[in-house]
Amino acid sequence: MGNDENPSTRPGDPGRFTRQKTILLKTKKRDGTWVGTPVSIVVDHDLAYVRTYDRSWKSKRLRNFPEVRLAPSTFRGKATGQELHARARLLHGHEAEKAARLLVRKYPVLHGFLVPLSHKVMRTKTLHYELSGFAL
Repeated sequence: MGNDENPSTRPGDPGRFTRQKTILLKTKKRDGTWVGTPVSIVVDHDLAYVRTYDRSWKSKRLRNFPEVRLAPSTFRGKATGQELHARARLLHGHEAEKAARLLVRKYPVLHGFLVPLSHKVMRTKTLHYELSGFAL
């Protein structure tokens, strides 16, 4: 179990990621293999939120397969705890704005300034995903 996991939560509860800064998010390729990427996460009740940009391979894989696996990890993506399974859903409108606000609140410099700036420089759209249906 990683240092930032909350051991008092149920095994399939996303609350175990509340204090976690980075998770390893695994998305499924067409050939069935899983690709892991470290991402920032924020938890709100029984849902979790992550963001990426529209031209990333991760967003393309999520379009085809909404099933994801996630585990607490280091900043570089080395898993430090038990993996959970969940489903990702692309957010739009007010839901996406809410996810963005939650990420900015938890990571004011990274998601309040650096990520939006990098997406603007790359001329790409920011996508927000809701993670739900957590299970071991």
